[in-house]
Amino acid sequence: MLGCVIHGAGDLRVAELPVPVPGPGEALVAVRYGGICGSDLHYWRHGGVGDFRLREPMVLGHEVAGTVVSYGAGATGPAPGTTVAVHPATPCGRCPECADGRAGVCRDTRYLGSAARLPHVQGGFAARVAVPAEQLRELPEGLGLRRAALAEPLAVALHAVRRAGDVTGRHVLVTGAGPIGCLVVAAAKAAGAARVTVTDLLPKALRYAAVAGADTLVRADDPDDAGWPDGTHEADAAVEASGVAAGLDTCLRHVRRGGVVVQLGMLPPGRSPFAGNLLVSREIELRGSFRFGAGFDDALRLLAARGAFDGLISRVVPVRDAAAAFELAADRNRSCKVLLEF
Repeated sequence: MLGCVIHGAGDLRVAELPVPVPGPGEALVAVRYGGICGSDLHYWRHGGVGDFRLREPMVLGHEVAGTVVSYGAGATGPAPGTTVAVHPATPCGRCPECADGRAGVCRDTRYLGSAARLPHVQGGFAARVAVPAEQLRELPEGLGLRRAALAEPLAVALHAVRRAGDVTGRHVLVTGAGPIGCLVVAAAKAAGAARVTVTDLLPKALRYAAVAGADTLVRADDPDDAGWPDGTHEADAAVEASGVAAGLDTCLRHVRRGGVVVQLGMLPPGRSPFAGNLLVSREIELRGSFRFGAGFDDALRLLAARGAFDGLISRVVPVRDAAAAFELAADRNRSCKVLLEF
């Protein structure tokens, strides 16, 4: 079977891999689609994402959907042939964070396609993947495999919006109109936000944000753009989805006094400068958002209910052309979400 293996920065290989045999408690899934995530692009470009560095070859991918093939000993779940999405996380269930109901920040979690631990957790960009059976989620009626591949990033977006608090009837600012930023727009609108403003440097990216439901589009490099939240119409909450310090600075300067800023984009390793004085003088709350907790099933239901998500999928590329797919996914002038087909 074919799979996508990253060996180091710039060294992505499509290779023949052995078909896994599901062990006790595991399910074997025939992967149909896998979404290329920003973290996959970081591993490809830089050999790591944030503080997680590659130390051995790793199969990439954690946004996957497919069909159940079989089960290992003692495992049960949806019948073979059932279409499923794969929840990528296996929290430990024992650490203080898990005990506190915050499995999304479990200190000993296993996450598909992650170099956070050694040995690395191999990912889902392969024609067959064996995963714990409890990670399977049967697709709701009306949800096809192609759109279901968006479940993991949408769950990330839903979690970020929830970290901002109740946004019903509120104005939400989103910095960064990449795939995650666009899904944050959709998540905010689904949560009842009255207005969502999105900033980005690229007109093409902003057009995808409009597809996701953004009300106002702002060129981040144009300080005179009339769409910027001003003193009269400041944002009540902001989600920073670009992963650059300038985006965080923008959020702090355009959210109201007493507002909330959620840092979702993964900032570069080390120190990041930002206008910390505004946290004090404006009593702004700055919150982090990492992956997600219980939002995966909610993401599947939302995907089943809204066909507009299909408009965020720019291209579906056969796995044998993974190199071209990664080049396309990295070019935000040409794409939003790119899927690999297995």
